[in-house]
Amino acid sequence: MSGNAKVDGKEQPLMAHLLEMRDRLLRIVLGMMVVFIPLTFVARDVYTVIATPLMGLLPEGTTMIATEVASPFFAPIKLAAALAFIISMPWTLWQTWSFIAPGLYKTEQRFVAPLMLSSTLLFYSGIAFAYFAVLPTVFGFLIGMAPDGVSVMTDISSYLSFVLTLFIAFGLAFETPVAIVLMVQTGLVTTAKLKNIREYVFIGAFVLGAIFTPPDIISQFMLAVPVYLLYELGIFISRWVTPSNAEDEAQPRENDAG
Repeated sequence: MSGNAKVDGKEQPLMAHLLEMRDRLLRIVLGMMVVFIPLTFVARDVYTVIATPLMGLLPEGTTMIATEVASPFFAPIKLAAALAFIISMPWTLWQTWSFIAPGLYKTEQRFVAPLMLSSTLLFYSGIAFAYFAVLPTVFGFLIGMAPDGVSVMTDISSYLSFVLTLFIAFGLAFETPVAIVLMVQTGLVTTAKLKNIREYVFIGAFVLGAIFTPPDIISQFMLAVPVYLLYELGIFISRWVTPSNAEDEAQPRENDAG
């Protein structure tokens, strides 16, 4: 009897964590649904807004096309689902924070709220940059490269997949400073080490640009340069919030001088 109680006593904390995780996940899904359902009623209008960067550049008289019967229905619904995920991101991050907060030290907890806020703003900034700057530039370049006599009329599903890929790529790329600060805060790397690998990061940024953007130098450049600049911003912020890293950088210089 007491043995069972002892076992139950050991299992209870794990079960409590699992139940709480289930509740948090349900709340995240419900939060997305609260945003998704209203968006379905205006999904076509939202798709029109998303298509504006391309439609404004197409030759007069040309439009997008639907190569599949169900595309006119599923493309806007897919867009509504993606936007529901993006818009509900602050709620998702808050539920995640509420789940992990009890296991953090107070010194760690004070960094979480700023990191959550900054990560959300950076993610939205990346999407805004992709929509207002990257898409018009890329589409202008690609349409301008079309041979004479070729009408550019993309499929609505293909266009949506292309745009969402860019949104996610730029949204995540703009999270670079947050990732840098977290790595420094957890002791995985020092700012001195991050400075030493600048050249590799610069090259890697262009490799990522080649992978996640169309095969043109313009879009690759427009992803790689912000990523590298945000990398430098992450190093600067890490030195500011973690003074011990500045001491670690100063020690090698003192040794070299000696």
